[in-house]
Amino acid sequence: MRTDNRHEVNRRTFLAAVPAMATAAFAASDGARLAVDGAKPVRAVRLDTQYPGTQFYDEQERGELVETYESHSLFRFYGPKAPPKVAKFEAELAGFMGTKYALGVTSGTAALHCALSALGVGPGDEVILPAWTWHSCYTTILLTGALPVFAEVDASFTIDPSDLEAKITPHTKAVMPVHLFGAPADMGRIMGVARKHGLKVLEDSAQSVGAQYQGKRLGSMGDVGIYSFQIHKLITAGEGGGLVTNDASLYERAIRFHDLGQLRPVHRTVLGQPNLTPFPGLNYRMNEMTGAVMCGQLRKLETIVNAHRRNHRFVRERIKDLPGLELRKSNDPDGEVGWTVDLLLPDKSTRDRFVAAVNAENVAMAPPSAATPLPPMPYIENKVAPHPAWPTFNSPRGRAIRYGAQSCPRTIEIFNRAATLTIGPKYSARDLEDIVETITKVHRVVLG
Repeated sequence: MRTDNRHEVNRRTFLAAVPAMATAAFAASDGARLAVDGAKPVRAVRLDTQYPGTQFYDEQERGELVETYESHSLFRFYGPKAPPKVAKFEAELAGFMGTKYALGVTSGTAALHCALSALGVGPGDEVILPAWTWHSCYTTILLTGALPVFAEVDASFTIDPSDLEAKITPHTKAVMPVHLFGAPADMGRIMGVARKHGLKVLEDSAQSVGAQYQGKRLGSMGDVGIYSFQIHKLITAGEGGGLVTNDASLYERAIRFHDLGQLRPVHRTVLGQPNLTPFPGLNYRMNEMTGAVMCGQLRKLETIVNAHRRNHRFVRERIKDLPGLELRKSNDPDGEVGWTVDLLLPDKSTRDRFVAAVNAENVAMAPPSAATPLPPMPYIENKVAPHPAWPTFNSPRGRAIRYGAQSCPRTIEIFNRAATLTIGPKYSARDLEDIVETITKVHRVVLG
């Protein structure tokens, strides 16, 4: 038998050559033309984005819900029978994230509001957040009476630690890194800046539950972290949120704020001896039906994350060396969920053409939509508050601050060049190959 392996194809070499081979094939066929220009698309049936967590609903969630329904005890603190679901979810969430404490609430927005209130943020304080984020980050800062201060993002789509430091003033109390699209912010540098200046850190991990930074779960490194369980998120009960911390005082403040200032027996057991005087709070209590679904979902989170990572790496590895195609910078490639493949094109017009061409091939791609540059929003640029006398914009600093596009030009420039392709955790091998073929095909025509 011949043992000379000079003519064998090394698998790694072959995979690395796939984009170039595909390009050559397109040049010799109708693939050299795009579907947007009238050619045959890569896919006959459109490959759309999907809601991750809902795809994993099965008898586990059903069983948890049935138990709750049959108990007739849907309020989390008492009922005809002892209601265990939310308390169980909180314990399992803390265990999964590696924190001492966890609190279930009604939404990610509620979790942010509780976290800011736990940190003691209020009138006269400033909180630095990324200019590219979701509305709730800005809104909850405003609702405490504090002043939101925007910092630029970098090519990771997360807050630029250098600009964060530049925005610190004597009034800065906290910083809010936001981990967008399942990808971590640069927590090493952010924590260094925060500790240097004596600032609190609130990690918004609403879109990145289960992701990691250097081996630690997002949300567990700052003073407090939050998650969202809305239907778009990795695990979901349709709505819901969570908060984690290792600080007993922050935990107690969050508990009291989410439950009208009270401290119920179930939380007293977890907390131990309370240390705070009761104060007014709101009603952000998670109900037992939500807790039941989240018990089932949380136990599948590792499976969901691993599926995303596997599919994301398949696509990323096959397009990363396409000339002129820039991928979003990663602060920890191994820690990312791999929810999206994010591209940075040379300019907005090229981005728009690239996105239109990919969609015409029946693969869904769009400008980023799960968050957006907030400062140009009219209600923010015009500093609209719940009441004309709201303290946020009635201090000298509040009156002087200016939002609008001029406050975040670099963020807007990055956003206008960005294109996002969401990766489904249950995409087939054929789906993934179609994505690679589509991006390679469009890249050759648009950027070649």
